[in-house]
Amino acid sequence: MKENHNKNLTPELRERLSKIRHLALDMDGTIYLGSTLFPYTLKFLADMKEAGIGYSFLTNNPSRSVADYLKKLEGLGIQADEENMYTTSLAAIDYIKTHYPEAKRLFLLGTPSMISQFEKAGFESCADDPDDVPDVLVVAFDMTLNYQRLCRAAWWASQGVPYIATNPDRVCPTDQKVVLVDCGSMCKCIEHATGRQPDITLGKPDPNMLYGIMERLDLKPEEVAMVGDRIYTDTATAHNAGAFGVLVLSGETTLEVVDKVAEDARNNPAPEFFPPDLVCRDVKELGELLIESRK
Repeated sequence: MKENHNKNLTPELRERLSKIRHLALDMDGTIYLGSTLFPYTLKFLADMKEAGIGYSFLTNNPSRSVADYLKKLEGLGIQADEENMYTTSLAAIDYIKTHYPEAKRLFLLGTPSMISQFEKAGFESCADDPDDVPDVLVVAFDMTLNYQRLCRAAWWASQGVPYIATNPDRVCPTDQKVVLVDCGSMCKCIEHATGRQPDITLGKPDPNMLYGIMERLDLKPEEVAMVGDRIYTDTATAHNAGAFGVLVLSGETTLEVVDKVAEDARNNPAPEFFPPDLVCRDVKELGELLIESRK
């Protein structure tokens, strides 16, 4: 990895951290796990605000609407508004409106909460009916997955309907003793059945989520840190956007995985993933390093 997992600030790291003005924070696995807020999250956010460091919440999990995410955050004691949130549902809505401006009817493999976000944006949800042909197929993380609807999504994929995946995640972090099969795994199921991959997979590591923050807040890439618990989505997004990538070990990724990625990067001129710029135990440690860099 590019920086050691400790609290000793090298001159290079101190300089890079001192430039950070905004944090793009992953949610599940970073500020909470499942339905449990990490005990240090509220103080971390307060410390960042006091230090003049802004933050936004980014999530690859499209299962909740923005309104539902804001309610969840409020229930956890975190105050935020729509300007602080960007989900892959919103990314998919923006993409469809840009690339398929005539599209109106969508077959949505997703939760009712996610479907409500698309309907709020003016789209109509197709029924599970072979005669109700969609303009676009959208496959997402669906915790209400129905086998018949999965089969219908595979049918539309096999028929050449434009096909968008909201995110590449294989599993969703959880504090329960269960594996939450995420969108990437569902798309693999459809691919195995039909031979068809999504035309595009949105969300992290696609850099457009960070580009939007930079443009809206007039920030340079080196002034933004993408903070999350996954190398293949969170810190990959930072790399793709030219931002600073911080991996926290409070969610999915372990140090063993980080070491394997670092070894691959050393031995492979074109590695699948690049190591994060910084590895921290959690956002509490990151906050301490950011404050220390400003002394």
